[in-house]
Amino acid sequence: MKADILAACHRISPFVRETPLEFAPAAGVYLKLEHLQHTGSFKFRGASNKIALLTPAQSAAGVVTASNGNHGLGVAAASRARGIAAEVFVSSQVSPAKARRIQALGARLHCAGDDSLFAELAARRAAEESGRVFISPYNDLDVVAGQGTIGVELHRQLPDLDAVFVAVGGGGLIGGIGAYLKAVSPRTEIVGCWPENSPVMERCLEAGRIVDVAEQPTLSESTAGGLEPGSVTFDLCRRVIDRAALVTEEEILSAMRWVLDTEHWVIEGAAAVAVAAFLKDAARVIAIGRPRWFFAVATCPRRS
Repeated sequence: MKADILAACHRISPFVRETPLEFAPAAGVYLKLEHLQHTGSFKFRGASNKIALLTPAQSAAGVVTASNGNHGLGVAAASRARGIAAEVFVSSQVSPAKARRIQALGARLHCAGDDSLFAELAARRAAEESGRVFISPYNDLDVVAGQGTIGVELHRQLPDLDAVFVAVGGGGLIGGIGAYLKAVSPRTEIVGCWPENSPVMERCLEAGRIVDVAEQPTLSESTAGGLEPGSVTFDLCRRVIDRAALVTEEEILSAMRWVLDTEHWVIEGAAAVAVAAFLKDAARVIAIGRPRWFFAVATCPRRS
């Protein structure tokens, strides 16, 4: 997948920002600042790569996606930039602010069901019936390759990288970052991070297959929701994730406050999951006693 990610990097570089990797001295960790990306999230990368690969006929027909916010914003923005019609399916759990932003970017909004998996399946059906391309938030290797461009930037910005902490929902972000870093820096540990209230991919990996996982409400709304059957990200995650880290809602909230107090950024719960996992893990790092470690938390989308 390394070649696909490098091709995506070249393809979307005129449209996406290379975001800074900034050192946070209060915790000795580098933060990948994807809140400075267009639409405020890494999701713009995957959407841009997928849309750039559409044929003229596919572009003329328009695209369909499902998202409770960040991916929908990315698809809407990337579509508008190319004059392509976009329809975004959301669940009833969508943030009203994100719904308004998606519509402001010119996409048509369609509410379907009470969870993200239901909305995703409904969007796929609508795309098939209308002959439009469905752009999955994660279950699409072109989208994963777009997210993997973060791995290219991380390795360029900090080649001697010991570990990367990544919040996991559908697995596209960690799958892309992990696939690239495993190819160019096998020693880098890839840490998958989940809220204890919604550890969907983690439970699927434990079971060895995609299963239904009971969830509780979480501040990490962007990572919540079930996995689509047959998702390509399951095998990717199984290959690249070295270790799992789970955090409580209290730890997520504490991480959000920590970033606000020390770095003066307002981040959303999904970004705070990775920060919380790192802060929780700091004691283990100190106990090991290694004199120099380089860590990155990817990524830090802003709260809308």
